[in-house]
Amino acid sequence: MSAAPTPKRADAPDLGIEFVHVRKTFGATVAVNDLIVAIPPGEMFGVIGPDGAGKTTTLRLLCGLLAADSGTIRVRGVDPVRAHRAATASIGYVSQQFSLYGDLSIDENIAFFASIHGVTNFSARRQRLLELTGLLPFRARRADRLSGGMKQKLALACTLVHEPPILVLDEPTTGVDPVSRREFWKLLAEFLGQGLTIIMATPYLDEAERCTRVALLSEGRLLALDDPARLQRAMPGVILEIVAAPARRALQVLRERLGDDAVQLFGDRLHARVGREDDAEPLLASLRSHGIGGASARVIVPTLEDVFIELVRGASEVV
Repeated sequence: MSAAPTPKRADAPDLGIEFVHVRKTFGATVAVNDLIVAIPPGEMFGVIGPDGAGKTTTLRLLCGLLAADSGTIRVRGVDPVRAHRAATASIGYVSQQFSLYGDLSIDENIAFFASIHGVTNFSARRQRLLELTGLLPFRARRADRLSGGMKQKLALACTLVHEPPILVLDEPTTGVDPVSRREFWKLLAEFLGQGLTIIMATPYLDEAERCTRVALLSEGRLLALDDPARLQRAMPGVILEIVAAPARRALQVLRERLGDDAVQLFGDRLHARVGREDDAEPLLASLRSHGIGGASARVIVPTLEDVFIELVRGASEVV
């Protein structure tokens, strides 16, 4: 699980986006610490981590909204701060608080964002975006009368009206219902198929598994950078999914045996990190000895959340 990409050869073509030893601080807080990432065109790239990991700061550095303290950032070969106009033309950015105008209709919001980017002949593009997002029947509706999912779709349409090759999304599905989340991901798959490069920050690790590659961040540090499936396969040990009731009592018992960071509760099921599959029976016996009968255990493929917890634990041990 390497934290750095393979260095680019001198004869290799320019990558779409590059961060080279990038650092950004806010006072005593290190938001991004020696970040090295290369993202080629046409990739769906996930920036993953909890609140305070540095996800939003990384995206704002990419968009040229913040200047790095040190290191180099290139977006299609240019510095996004020094060549901000060129970077703005290349990037469509949907922030956590994307500003739609509630008193304007869907059509009028898209027209407004087209004018900001100097796009004049946008009618055909707007029509296509409305069809893709399913907003066509509601084009005359005011933005303040849209559901959360529809607002996110409108934000996408406004962002893409100037046809940028790079789409940057900062936690776009936070607070959106599960059905709208699925629809949103279908849209992203459509745009990815059209050749867009998509960089997304998300706290939902199940969403991150859909990305081509992910960067796992913690406290500004890059813990791992790879294909989600490879990260999952490379995780040491075995993950046991344990079904036991009451689950919280089982969690307490298993954490006393294995340690707090080795057992996590996911709904009504527990994930226990152990050395081998044969460790299941002693754990079930321990549960029975504490009056928790009828429990079962099976080996499962680690989730990205399992991987992330293990990486954070390993990083803290090194520190």
